[in-house]
Amino acid sequence: MGTTSDITSALKEARAENAVLKAEVATLKTLVAQLQEQARLSARRQYGTSSEKAGPGQLPLFNEAEAHAPAKACAPVHEEITYRRRKAAGKREADLSKLEHVRIDYGLDESERTCPACSGPLHDMGTEVRSELTVVPARIYVTDHAAHKYACRHCDRHAEATPILTAKAPEPLIKGSYASASLIAHTITSKYQLALPLYRQEADWRSKGIDISRQSMANWVIAAAEFARPVYELMRADLISRDIICADETTVQVLGEPGRPAASKSYMWLYRSGADAEHPLVLYDYRKSRSVDCPKGFLRGYSGYVCADGHGAYRKLPGVTVSGCMAHARRKFDEALKILPETERAGSSAAIGLGYFSTLFALERDFAGLGFDERYEARLEKSKPVFDEMCGWATSLPVLPKSACGRARHYLLAQRPYLENVYLDGRLEVSNNRAERSIKPFVIGRKNWLFANTPRGAHASATLYSVIETAKENRLKVFEYLTYLFEQLPNTTTSRINELAPHSGKLPPGLYLAD
Repeated sequence: MGTTSDITSALKEARAENAVLKAEVATLKTLVAQLQEQARLSARRQYGTSSEKAGPGQLPLFNEAEAHAPAKACAPVHEEITYRRRKAAGKREADLSKLEHVRIDYGLDESERTCPACSGPLHDMGTEVRSELTVVPARIYVTDHAAHKYACRHCDRHAEATPILTAKAPEPLIKGSYASASLIAHTITSKYQLALPLYRQEADWRSKGIDISRQSMANWVIAAAEFARPVYELMRADLISRDIICADETTVQVLGEPGRPAASKSYMWLYRSGADAEHPLVLYDYRKSRSVDCPKGFLRGYSGYVCADGHGAYRKLPGVTVSGCMAHARRKFDEALKILPETERAGSSAAIGLGYFSTLFALERDFAGLGFDERYEARLEKSKPVFDEMCGWATSLPVLPKSACGRARHYLLAQRPYLENVYLDGRLEVSNNRAERSIKPFVIGRKNWLFANTPRGAHASATLYSVIETAKENRLKVFEYLTYLFEQLPNTTTSRINELAPHSGKLPPGLYLAD
């Protein structure tokens, strides 16, 4: 038998080992919980809906959270609203009334206009009209530009030299090519607005009996982008003269980037005007990286607000005040809530955090009809107290740092200095959704054409996306505008470039969409 001291020593060792094992079990439980969260989040991102709207069953969670906010900001307001129901856009009568109508009348022959009962004559008592939307396929034809030459018969007979005058024909966009301005505009519109890759366009032309190679179309695209570059630079100069710029970025793969593997990630940056712009601007900028040098180079000389997500590069720009995106912060709590089992969601920290954001966004909807100065005042009175209380709640929130809710809390508090800058100016928006909507056409197109072959092609894409998206923002008919632009550019002076820009407001009326 051991001595008392041996037993005591063994007991101490067992207790110490037990404490170590308990600590390991706790660590492993935390790790398992984190891995389960990550697995649920990954599955939700892959298979679940991307919508962040609250479902009917989640409303009680938000009501509970909103109870923590000031009553003045959160109290429901009940109004009796009387309105006349308007037919939704897209109804046949509303759409067809704006189009050309071709009428085809169907009548009875003179011999058939007799009453089957008494054989008396029939009179026309009206019509029964059925309307159909008719499509005529694209008309493709060759335009021969014939420049007439003129000579003097007298000089031809009596002088040593005969003067010859040639009528001036408009210069083509690409000399020596059969590509017209409309054909180039069609190619660019199909690729960048409709996300139709060049190889599919090639197949479509072949089905029409015309052989146009994708290599030819690629050359047209690059040539057109180089012609449009002065318009792009004019747009950029105008953008950096504004007070507010919204920014975002997304990846793009460029196969032939010198000195880099084909699989390397490059980036397409987006900069656009804010909510205060009368004539909106949208510009893309291709860069090899996501470093601060990229926005610093594009925004050189700019001082003002930049509305952006949490990317740290924007915060290093000189002379710039960054206004953060509450939608990004809200998304973290939304993800934390949706990966919880349904039985644990009610009253959870994720639900409370999401409730605060629901209140803030509901207030923004209330402020939507206000002028910028009124919105500034209303935010300070109603929204800022909710935001401050939410940040105070998050500061004292007892959650594991690496849990989904812990990451949401950390993001909110780290971004707080930039999120609260929205309260500095009524023209700023609480989210960066404006920039995200503008970069979406590029993301959709990328799913079809996947990559760019060369940096030159990527820069051309940036230029043409900029012109097209700015044209759309200014309610231009994209194909018609590009045709007009490519007809004018080779035949205009530098001083007229500003009149050709899509945001100029000086374009022919027929290029704009009808209201």
